[in-house]
Formats: sequence, C-alpha cells, structure tokens
Amino acid sequence: MDVVPVRLAELLAALSLGIDLGFSQPMEHVLRQCRIALRLADLVGLEETDRQAVYYSALLVNVGCHSDAHEQARWFGDDIAMKATKYEYEPFSARDMAAMLRMLGSGGTPAHRVRVAFDFAVSGRKELDGMIASHARIARRLGTELRLPAAALDALGSSYEMWNGKGFPGERAGSDIPLASRIIQLAEFLEVAHRTGGVAAAKEVATCRADKQFDPNLVEVFCADADKVFYEIDETESWDAVIDAEPALSAKLSSSECDEALNAISRFVDLKSPYTLGHSAAVAELAASAAATMGASEHEVTIVRRSALVARFGYLGVSNSIWDKPRPLSASEWERVRLYPHFTERMLQSSPALAALGKVAVQAREHLDG
Repeated sequence: MDVVPVRLAELLAALSLGIDLGFSQPMEHVLRQCRIALRLADLVGLEETDRQAVYYSALLVNVGCHSDAHEQARWFGDDIAMKATKYEYEPFSARDMAAMLRMLGSGGTPAHRVRVAFDFAVSGRKELDGMIASHARIARRLGTELRLPAAALDALGSSYEMWNGKGFPGERAGSDIPLASRIIQLAEFLEVAHRTGGVAAAKEVATCRADKQFDPNLVEVFCADADKVFYEIDETESWDAVIDAEPALSAKLSSSECDEALNAISRFVDLKSPYTLGHSAAVAELAASAAATMGASEHEVTIVRRSALVARFGYLGVSNSIWDKPRPLSASEWERVRLYPHFTERMLQSSPALAALGKVAVQAREHLDG
C-alpha cells in the first residue's frame, strides 16, 4: 500500500462531505455549492486571487458549525436536526423564529422542555447568537492552519454577514462584505433551492431575499443567466468537477504538509464534543508508536498514524444527542453509532490518496472476536 500524494483540495472536499452530514444534507451539497459559486464568480469576472478565495472558502464555509454541537443539542435536542432548518425559512423571519422555538428541549419530557424554554428566554438567545458569530472565526482559524490565501481567510471571516447588516457577527454590510463571501452565501442557498425545486425555486429564493440576505447586484446577475449557472450540474460528478477546478496553486502536499493538514482537520473534527478534544491526535501518536514498536516500516507507521487522524471524520454525521447522552443508548441510537465508520470511508473513498486511509479507518471499531 503506497502513500499516494494528496492535494489540499482532496482533503477539503472530503471534509465537506462530513459537513453535509452534519446539516442533514445529501453528500455533495457543499461540492455543488462550490461549483455554483465558481460559476457565479465567472459571471462577475472575478480575478484569480478572488476566485481562489471563492473556491477554498466555499468548501469550508460551514466547518465551524459543529464546534458547538454539544451546546446545540443541549438547547434543541438534536444538533443535526436543528442545523437542517437553516434552509427552510428566511433568516430572522417569523417562521424561522417559530421553527427554532418549537425545537427547544426536543426529545425531553414536557417539564424539561418548559425549563429549557425558560432558560433560553433568559440567556439562551444571546448564547446562540454568540455561537453563530463564532462559527466564522473558527472556520477562518482552520483556514489559517491550512495556510489558505489571505483573501480566502477574509471571505471565511465574513461568511455569515448579510447585505442588510443583520448577519453575524454584524460588523459588515453591503459592499463592505468581501465579494467572495457574498457569492458563497448566495450559492449555498441556491444549491438547496435548485436541488429541491429546480431553477424556478432558486430564482424565487434569490429574488425574495435580495437586498436583505443577498447582494441585489449578484441576484440580478444570477437571474439573468440562471440556466447557465445550473447547466448540467446534475449530470456531472461533483467530486471530479471540484477537484479539477482547484486554482493554479494546486501542488500536491509534501508528506509533512499532509501530516500538518490532517492534524489540523482532526482537531476541528474533535471539537464536536467537549469530551473528545485532542482525542484523534493522541490516538494517532499512540497507534504510530505501537506500530513502530511492532517493527512496522516507516511507510506502514505513516499509514497507521494518518488513518487514526481521519478515523473520526464520520462522527460529524451522528448527533450529539447520541454522543453526549448520559444514559444507555437505545437500539436505534446504537445503529446510528455503528454507521460512523462507514461515513468515514464514504467521505474518503473518492480520493485515491485518502481511500487507503479509509480502508483502515472503517475497521477501527471491529473486534478480534467479530
């Protein structure tokens, strides 16, 4: 089993599949939004630096949203179900607020739900706003660790700003928001609308939210060429299209760069639960040390260490209402837990460089006795 060189695009694309799971979206939602964003970038004639920013930040825009999944589950019962509502209603609309309030304390007894609702009224809303505002900072921090270009970091830092200034953290509005951020936010919601309702639904979402959530100028450009934006988006493989679209600076990572990137991503995956901070890196070092002690070659030790770093990627697809549950799990919850190695392998299998790690990681929870 040779160690195949890996590109940064492959790592980010694989991680994006876990982000999809964490939002209860079909795998390749993020990849498709990246393609849509790049097509919008072409329509407005972005230069290469800004196009790079669109590419990398489109793949990472929601990576910070699982970092407080523990707190989301505490308020809403199921953090994944809560995040799935993002695409159902316009932000801050009455329907959006009503949907959020209905989820408070989900899965608990009536008394528990009343208590959670009271606590939320006292301090929860402010805490939730702070959590959302932190998501962009966390995504930017990962981008920094991955050595992304400055324009991409700036775009990530403004991921949740809105044209009307009512986004998060609410420090920018209108044309002060980086154009890459404005493109990505529009592309994210267009992907869901188009997938569920076609071109007409995508146009409706864009026009209804123009001058509020979305840049009205971008909406105008999109509506003038909507068919071009979605041309054959369902007929071609999103993985290959996104990997092939990586900007010019797409050299394969060196061995040390690959290790640094995998370590950085594993640390962010471990943020999903306060009980697992630093877990993946610690397991990787223990496993690599054990492999070396058993006489494994340097190449085999590398495979073991990297497989340990990616083994928890599939955790993103399981709710924290399960991971952090203080009581015994039900049969259905155990079935969900047993899926996470499969999720990990599925996330990695499209990349020749990462698929070898997935084949090891998928067996990490098997027992010698079967």
